[in-house]
Amino acid sequence: MTNENVQLSDGCQVSYIFIYVFFGFRICTRTKTFPFFQLTFDRFRGGTIYFLPLFSHGQARFPDMATCTRTVWKVLAGCQRQLLSASGSAYSGVSQTAPRNLPVRTFAAVKALKKDKKDNAEKEVKKEKRVIDDKNRHKPFSKTAWAPVDDVYVMRYYPRTLYDPAEAIDMLKKFQALDFTPHNQPVYIDLKLDMKLEKKKKVDPFVSTVHLPHTFKAEMNRVLVFTEDANQATVARENGAVFAGGVELIQPILDDEISADFYVAVPDILPKLVPLKNKLRKKFPKSKRGSVGINVPKMLELFKTGHEYMVESDCYVRTQIATLDMPSEHIFANLQTILVDVCSHRPASLGPFIERAIIASHTSEAVWFKSEDVLPKSPEKEE
Repeated sequence: MTNENVQLSDGCQVSYIFIYVFFGFRICTRTKTFPFFQLTFDRFRGGTIYFLPLFSHGQARFPDMATCTRTVWKVLAGCQRQLLSASGSAYSGVSQTAPRNLPVRTFAAVKALKKDKKDNAEKEVKKEKRVIDDKNRHKPFSKTAWAPVDDVYVMRYYPRTLYDPAEAIDMLKKFQALDFTPHNQPVYIDLKLDMKLEKKKKVDPFVSTVHLPHTFKAEMNRVLVFTEDANQATVARENGAVFAGGVELIQPILDDEISADFYVAVPDILPKLVPLKNKLRKKFPKSKRGSVGINVPKMLELFKTGHEYMVESDCYVRTQIATLDMPSEHIFANLQTILVDVCSHRPASLGPFIERAIIASHTSEAVWFKSEDVLPKSPEKEE
């Protein structure tokens, strides 16, 4: 077979060199022959490759694998020299200095317009909650009837029954007699408050102490008085204070040597009681609760027999008001006192403060009652 001379570019030469190295190495490792590389690279001159038959002069066998390996390294060295001698432009199809046609944007991007919050607020129409007036309807909306006919019925098909406060108290007493439960069990109320004010403001959760007209506790509350005046301390002890003193009481309180149900203080000593804040927490004297003042006997009279309640979970008041063995009139009087005090924490012009009112004993079911019947009516409504 005759030789064929082919003139190739530098890039093609490098490609052919790698192809021959790869396939030639596989042949020499399997057959221990190397006629392919020997003929090809010995005839490599000036950019011309001579394509020869693979076994044109017969199979020249190498005596061992070491000779084959040395020949391969010679071929790789020639390949490296060819790569170094070639110019950088031979490896890339396009010249590095040639101008490139990069895409050019011939238009300006449209600037996103910022929407005015005020304009959006005017355009947005708030969906008001639909209030359905059931007064002139033959039955409530989505209910079966105004009142059930039978004694046993499914409660969700009828509107919830709201009882008068006096009637609700009598029902609790009947439940106790029918269930044979303790007659002196506590009576609780559960109120849900509407804490909203004008302009998205809310009533802050509060703690209050009221003097109930009919106490239900067997023992009086233990009250401690903080004062550095010896005369005030003496007056406090005479009016029923368990402890009365100044800074010397701080360490015993921290060590749990002395304790009380309520802590009251005069304004002068208040800065010195800062170490007790973490210990007393909610019981720490505050002017909002009425536990800071100058009139020590008046504070003692309130807190010795007073009843404390607080707003829990942002809008709920849950507290005991009496025991079931008390007369119904006394339970009603205590209930009225607490409801009036609760409603005093929000202006009456904003509407009813109590959204829902429940009364129950320790073992009875909850009875929903009308809280507006307990509160004193304003003169305008009566007219």
